[in-house]
This record gives sequence, structure tokens and C-alpha cells, in this order.
Amino acid sequence: RKIHGWIIKPPDFDPDKKYPLIIEIHGGPFANYGARFDFEKQIMASKGYVVLYTNPRGSTSYGEEFGNLIHHAYPGDDFHDLNSGVDAVIAKGYIDEENLYVTGGSGGGVLTSWMIGRTDRFRAAVTVYPVINWYSFVLTSDISAFVAKYWFPGMPWDHVEHYESRSLLSVVKNVKTPTMVLTGEEDYRTPMSESEQYFQALKLLNVESVLVRVPDEPHGIRRYPSHWMAKMLYITGWFEKYGNMPDTSKTD
Repeated sequence: RKIHGWIIKPPDFDPDKKYPLIIEIHGGPFANYGARFDFEKQIMASKGYVVLYTNPRGSTSYGEEFGNLIHHAYPGDDFHDLNSGVDAVIAKGYIDEENLYVTGGSGGGVLTSWMIGRTDRFRAAVTVYPVINWYSFVLTSDISAFVAKYWFPGMPWDHVEHYESRSLLSVVKNVKTPTMVLTGEEDYRTPMSESEQYFQALKLLNVESVLVRVPDEPHGIRRYPSHWMAKMLYITGWFEKYGNMPDTSKTD
């Protein structure tokens, strides 16, 4: 099946030049992107990046069958949907394959961490208010009862292996990508404890990483405009730290 996606190009885009690519992943996971204005992606593009955003399996607005592809299977093969999107944009000829980045928030943070646990093709990643350990999540989140009932086959103590297999801790040992973890301190949807677990795991593995704790911010980090702007500067700053920005010389 085909996956729907969009590309935002940087100012003064020239298809004969090579640009770094950011894939930005939506949350939910039952949500969707579309051909509509998005402030955060425009900020990324203004910094010289080509920005890709897609609707992997599980996204809404494509019918019940497509949405239910991740039923009791999230995260999972959505990795292939996202990775193939990156390949499709690279095939257009204007992407620097050595300058690939990945980020996303909430469910997008889940898939960001899932991606870097499955591939080392990205130079850097920023996982924003993610869920890292589904077992601990259903004991601390403000939607714990809903998640245990509808996203999993039952309570974690009755389905330990299932919860573990879908948790990012199951693939964290594979991570080599420099990773920023960014979460609001008043996030009760994907609590700070989730980000702390991931950051600590990365440190134990000697992976270049940093934990950004945003004060007075709930899920989404949009209570204060200054924090919203700072969030974007943290993300692009982390990518700039580990990237080559950008080589816009003409190709032969």
C-alpha cells in the first residue's frame, strides 16, 4: 500500500543542490498530517532543511482497516512506512544521504526512538515527550486505563512479554544515534519518568545524549510561546551540532 506524505523545501530551494533532510513524525498515534500550515516544520525548513512528514499505518482519515494495522502492534512495522518515505525523498536527487535527521513528539517520539533502535542511518535524533516503557506508562499516565484496555490485550502483569516487545527499551541497546530527549516537567500524558528512563539507558550505553526538562509545561510544550520557540531551537540546534549544514554547491 502507498503511504501519503508531504515535503517542505527551504527558502531559495535549488534542486541541483544537496540538502539535509528531517523526517518529522506525528503523534497520536491515531492522528494525521495533511497539506496544512505547520509552524514547527516551517521553522525547520527556514534553517535550510528539507522536511518530510507522512501518515504511516495507523494514521486516521484512510479508513478503518488502515487505522487498525497498528492494533496491538504499535510500534512495529510503521518503521518500514517511515523509512521508505525517507528513501523516496532521497530518490528525488536533492538530499544529502549523510545528513538525515528524525524527530517527533508523543507518538512521534515513540516512533523516533523506534526508528533509531532499528537503523543507524540518522546523524541525530530528537525524541519529544515519548513513551519508552509501556509497562510503567500505564501505571503513571493520565490515560493509563484507556491504553491498557484499547492499545494492549490486557493489563501489563498479564501480558509482560507483549508490553516489553512494544517498549523502546527492547531496542535501546541498538541505538548509536546522538539523541536529545525533550519533555515538559508538568507532562501527565507522557510523564517525565518515561524520558528519564530513556536518557538513563542511553547514558548507560555511552550514547551521546542530553535530557531537556522544560519547566511549567504540560504535554505539547505550548503553554508559553517562549518555550515553544525554545523547543524548536533545541531541536534544530541539536541537528546542527551533529550535521554538516548545508552544502549547497551545485552538483556536476
